[in-house]
Amino acid sequence: MRIARGHDMEAAAAHLARRDRKLGSWMRKVGVIDADPRWRRPFDVVDALARAILYQQLAGKAAATIVGRVELAAGTRKLHASALDRVDDPALRACGVSGNKALALRDLAAHERRGEIPTLRQMATMPDEAIIEALTAVRGIGRWTVQMMLMFRLGRPDQLPIDDLGVRKGMQRIDRLDEMPTPRELAARGEAWGPYRTCASLYLWRIADFSPTPKSATPRSQE
Repeated sequence: MRIARGHDMEAAAAHLARRDRKLGSWMRKVGVIDADPRWRRPFDVVDALARAILYQQLAGKAAATIVGRVELAAGTRKLHASALDRVDDPALRACGVSGNKALALRDLAAHERRGEIPTLRQMATMPDEAIIEALTAVRGIGRWTVQMMLMFRLGRPDQLPIDDLGVRKGMQRIDRLDEMPTPRELAARGEAWGPYRTCASLYLWRIADFSPTPKSATPRSQE
């Protein structure tokens, strides 16, 4: 059975507001979150994973610089096994790639050669956990990384990244907790949000950083 990319965000938000009054109250403050346009765009799975590896634990600008150097060294913007084979380990280090990340890229390339990285077409028939299992077999690719792909690229509706600090901070704010909830506590609370835990996660990220915009005073001349 083919699994559609994306889901109805209005239906998801309405479900969450019914199931969790505290979350629903905060959702009204935050406002509407629209469907992500990336849900409809094709993307290259191997290239996306290679970039995820290179971006890990780096600020966006620094990571983008390193990715650009690797693309230049490989002679292509598609980071596949054939491209990575053209860049040896000393060249990767010269691009600013750490030893651990170089090993992860080599492992990704090996998995690609063996046909162990599902394509976008194949993913359309795979449940979430099967995709997570297949991709986390690659060195350097953890569950959180795959969940981000499921949420922001595939539009799967029921992902809750319980280890994410932003999501946990959002939950802490909703419940006015002294400390962030543990991943286990967040997972338990999230049971009520299924099958739309992705939408809940998007709101929790917004809630974590939310600050109301103060209303400006109306000038007397315009009253």
